[in-house]
Amino acid sequence: MASSATSERLGKPPAPRIAAVRVPAASFGGELRAIKVVWQRELIRFTKDRLRIVTSLVQPFLFLFVLGTGLSRLASAGTHGVNLRTFVYPGVLCMSVMFIAIFSAASIVWDREFGFLREMMVAPVRRSSLVIGKCLGGATVAALQGVILICLAGLVHVPYAPVLILEIFGLQLLVAFSVTAFGVMAAARIKQMQSFMALTQMIIMPMYFLSGALFPVSGLPQWLAILNRLDPLTYAVDPMRRAIFAHLNISPLARHILDPGVTWFGWQVPGLLEAGVVALIGLLMLSIAILEFSRIE
Repeated sequence: MASSATSERLGKPPAPRIAAVRVPAASFGGELRAIKVVWQRELIRFTKDRLRIVTSLVQPFLFLFVLGTGLSRLASAGTHGVNLRTFVYPGVLCMSVMFIAIFSAASIVWDREFGFLREMMVAPVRRSSLVIGKCLGGATVAALQGVILICLAGLVHVPYAPVLILEIFGLQLLVAFSVTAFGVMAAARIKQMQSFMALTQMIIMPMYFLSGALFPVSGLPQWLAILNRLDPLTYAVDPMRRAIFAHLNISPLARHILDPGVTWFGWQVPGLLEAGVVALIGLLMLSIAILEFSRIE
């Protein structure tokens, strides 16, 4: 006040007052709120974009009902009485979740181009909280979209058993989290959407076709069997198909040929361990994504 009065007597305009800004102290609750805000933002963006919801279902419907129906007569001898759409259903579920999850991660590139990512980076929270919120949001969106395909299980002769539905949903959630974490890791250094989509398509599509989503993994050539075992998506498709086939009334021969399971040096990998492999890969991708975002200036 004294300085303002002195300025008025001297004929000078008073000095502008600077508003005080209080930065909240770092706390565990603040980090949880940051994760929640980023997670909610992904859900809001998803629910507001109805065209995205519709278009993301086109490809799974094409694979499941058009391709599956068209090839069912041709492949009837090799499926031993099992409907081809029933066989490819687990792979289509994984495909739907994968593409939605990778598109959720792609929004980071858009946020960088429009400057929103920089605003998030300067927030008084750990960058790891932003990455975790982004991964959880993308996984939730992808899993919710996968619920629509789960509701169509009866159309491909898959029973609505409560335990089966929970197993499928849990595996979908693991796949969605792992793929989103991979996409966030890739988006940390990529600045153009075209480059991001080209990179992810180059990786996602081979993963899908090598996983056994569209063909049985029994009797494969040695080189293809090795690639199948190295494919992370194999360990999501196989336990999902195993869970579905456990609720079907099929012959032992059909079960042996169409659902042989994944083996390591002759030892059949349990489904729970396969799910653990997917979860471990997701946590590894998340750790790398956090490390990458910590380096961004």
